[in-house]
Amino acid sequence: MESQHRLQFSLGTFLFPLFFVFVMWLFFWIEVRFNYNLNFLGVYPQTMEGLLGVFFSPFVHSSLEHLFNNSVPLLVLMTALFYFYRHIKWRVLLFGLVATGFLTWSIARPAYHIGASGIVYMLASFLFFKGIFSKNFQLIALSLVVVFLYGSLLWYLFPIDEKISWEGHLSGFIVGVVFSFLFRKNIVENKKYEWEKENYDPSLDPFMQQFDEEGNFIEKPKEEEIESVPEVPKKTKIKILYTFKKKSKDEEL
Repeated sequence: MESQHRLQFSLGTFLFPLFFVFVMWLFFWIEVRFNYNLNFLGVYPQTMEGLLGVFFSPFVHSSLEHLFNNSVPLLVLMTALFYFYRHIKWRVLLFGLVATGFLTWSIARPAYHIGASGIVYMLASFLFFKGIFSKNFQLIALSLVVVFLYGSLLWYLFPIDEKISWEGHLSGFIVGVVFSFLFRKNIVENKKYEWEKENYDPSLDPFMQQFDEEGNFIEKPKEEEIESVPEVPKKTKIKILYTFKKKSKDEEL
């Protein structure tokens, strides 16, 4: 049970966000290569035809700059979602995409609203508020990183530029906040050390065994050092052979 809440990196953590961004670029390439306008796949509010954009508008962009500005944050935020919230990642992403598109369809101005900006705002909002509400130091750190990288996105929740779909941004932001309340479970747990566990017994802890009841360090007696005496080589017996030779008669004279 504990391993289900641990952070684990898998190949899909990065591959699917990369694939999602690749599809966005593929749509843009089709428009440029065949000189074909796919804006009709965007969200057009309060019309039945405009509901098609709920599913396809994140893949359609008006310019290369628009596409690039959405690709980088989407890749970063979606990878963070897949890594830190792997048990609820698909629900957050798919339901968030539909909810953001439908809310945009409900409140936006009559125009084609295209681009993945709403998904970016949904993910940034969810990751920030979910981390704050979780009271988990790893997720809170993630929230601070999101604010540091994309805190300036807050300005585009307001109608400061008529060419920007601030309604889509606001829709994504609202959906992210709501989802941070709905998905309260299945978050990563803080790492617990042995001394933090309920069944912890200090008497069995090797570190605590080095101290007495008053907290004083117990010095272990030093082992007596025995000087090594060099081994005396065994005496070897040496045999000396004497040869007696008798003198000849000539030598005696």
